[in-house]
Amino acid sequence: MERRYNFNAGPSALPQEVLDHAQSELLSYQQLGMSIMEFSHRSKEYQKIHDGANELLRELLNIPDDYEVLFLQGGASLQFSMIPMNFLSEGQQGNYVITGSWAQKALKEAEKIGNTFIGSSSQADDFRSIPDLGTIKYSDQDAYVHLTSNNTIHGTQWKHFPKNDQSRFIADMSSDILSRSLPVDQFSLIYAGAQKNLGPAGVTVVILKKDMLKNIPDNLPTMLDYRTHVDKKSLYNTPPSFAIYMLSLVLQWTKNNGGIQAIEKLNAEKTNLLYDTIDGSKGFYNGTADKLSRSSMNVTFRLPGKELEELFLKEAEEEGFVGLKGHRSVGGCRASLYNAVPIESVHALCDFMHTFHHKHNI
Repeated sequence: MERRYNFNAGPSALPQEVLDHAQSELLSYQQLGMSIMEFSHRSKEYQKIHDGANELLRELLNIPDDYEVLFLQGGASLQFSMIPMNFLSEGQQGNYVITGSWAQKALKEAEKIGNTFIGSSSQADDFRSIPDLGTIKYSDQDAYVHLTSNNTIHGTQWKHFPKNDQSRFIADMSSDILSRSLPVDQFSLIYAGAQKNLGPAGVTVVILKKDMLKNIPDNLPTMLDYRTHVDKKSLYNTPPSFAIYMLSLVLQWTKNNGGIQAIEKLNAEKTNLLYDTIDGSKGFYNGTADKLSRSSMNVTFRLPGKELEELFLKEAEEEGFVGLKGHRSVGGCRASLYNAVPIESVHALCDFMHTFHHKHNI
């Protein structure tokens, strides 16, 4: 069966090699007569996968030894609540940098827990840009400073991250983790839903600096306390074992294909191809994000008129392109260029866009 061109924003494309590998041992993992989904999470077979995924992630992201790696459930959305529950103490505030819808959702959950503060926001320009680092306001009362590294809906991305010796930074990196080199040691906590670059939906990665654990109060529900998962090595309850198995395969695929440096280089090639097509169309396609803030993962653009956009999306789907419709909250078009999207798919999209432009130029 011919594969479609998958530009979905999430759940998103998975590497063909990974899918083939998983298919080959779906019924009998390593010829043991059982699917990995059927093994006990206490078995030595699953433990090897679990530990291997942890080690590979540490290697690929160069995670320092004073950080814990956790595999949790509930998506990034649960982290919106867990973070203030664990770290937002009375008399402190959660400092949130607002660059889009997901940052707003994180702020909304923190407001239910304790005091919050907006250190900077790009809402005034409809989230077309990332705030200048110098505009972020800090306070002695900040328990942490929270940011979203890549904004899937608005197509913007932090190119450089803020630094402040007095602040603990926390980042939602769901949509660009593993896509580029990241300064893990600049953050006290990083979290990411897997369904963009890490694997299928179902597991959430948390990278947590160990010294954060001393700030956690003792009155939290057991499952919402990071110490529970650190102490039990993410095995306090039954983990999403198949999702972690798939995560391990994606991490191995990343390593086999040259690691972060090679992936980052290929992602830049894909991104440049598509943005060059948009910018070279003389306004027929119009990128919605400011050029200095453009995302390498989610390319957002508009066409001249709603009817033409709908026709573009209709013809694109007929040609085998999936996931090009922009988020329902903003409309327009969006192509997500996550790690597993092959460059051949981007070439095909650019060719289609040139053809559509030639047919419908006004």
